[in-house]
Amino acid sequence: MISNTSPAVLLDTGLSLPLFFRGKVRDTYDLGNLLLIVATDRISAFDVVLPCGIPNKGLVLNKLSAFWFNQTRDLVPNHLVEAVDDVRCLDAYLSAESRFAYPSYLAGRSMVVKKVKRILVECVVRGYLAGSAWEEYQQYGTISGLPLPKGLKQSQELPQPLFTPTTKAETGHDQPLSMGEVKKLVGDHIAEEMEEKSLAVYNYAQRYAIARGIIIADTKFEFGLDGDKLILIDELLTPDSSRFWDAELYKVGQSQPSFDKQPVRDWLTESGWNKEPPAPMLPPEVIEATTRRYEQAYEKLTGRKLSI
Repeated sequence: MISNTSPAVLLDTGLSLPLFFRGKVRDTYDLGNLLLIVATDRISAFDVVLPCGIPNKGLVLNKLSAFWFNQTRDLVPNHLVEAVDDVRCLDAYLSAESRFAYPSYLAGRSMVVKKVKRILVECVVRGYLAGSAWEEYQQYGTISGLPLPKGLKQSQELPQPLFTPTTKAETGHDQPLSMGEVKKLVGDHIAEEMEEKSLAVYNYAQRYAIARGIIIADTKFEFGLDGDKLILIDELLTPDSSRFWDAELYKVGQSQPSFDKQPVRDWLTESGWNKEPPAPMLPPEVIEATTRRYEQAYEKLTGRKLSI
């Protein structure tokens, strides 16, 4: 757990490497045929990056993704080449002229991955009725336009997990896609394989997690093409990409406490912020509560203490 003497969180990696892409949370650097992804402690809410970070959040996202990539590689291949546990391993991916003094923070919060063609579809799988799916069901009795039985309650497990893909927006909100629309974007074969693999990974992870006291209510996957082979990319089954619930506290008919940035959303909503940049600074108690949630998710799922 963090303490009042925790070091400043990492907000800008600024490595001596060509920047490939900077997202809300991750900085990605070009290694030629490979990429170096660094998970920072940045946090966003309501599509705005906050001026502060959440200590250890990047460690959790990176280590948990690496854990799941290794756990599911027999179900679907993925982009992970090596998780950077020792910064000296980076010498193998850089020429002698390109090497530099690797900052120690790279250990634990970065990974070397394959550079592939990203598919611009978010592959969302929902196993429980929550979030925007619950809102849609209340209005129309559907999820992403798919009809569901009447009388379902908030947070109830669905009769079967649903594949509900969306667009992948660089800014703003993702928009639902029908399977027909996905097929037009990527072709029938790739669309069907994305659905099959997404459901297979979700079903495996849900069985694994529930045995460790966590319900995976929903999650999203991203895929890329390594040549003509479909592989998982980006992050995998983290508190940022998934809705994790405590199985011991689970009750149908109400919203559930989750292992994610909910304390941040709650505080920002209550603060009266208009959800436009700039976002306000979070108080220390909200930052600490959010760090605890991320760490608890990692430790419950992996059975390991977070090494810092």
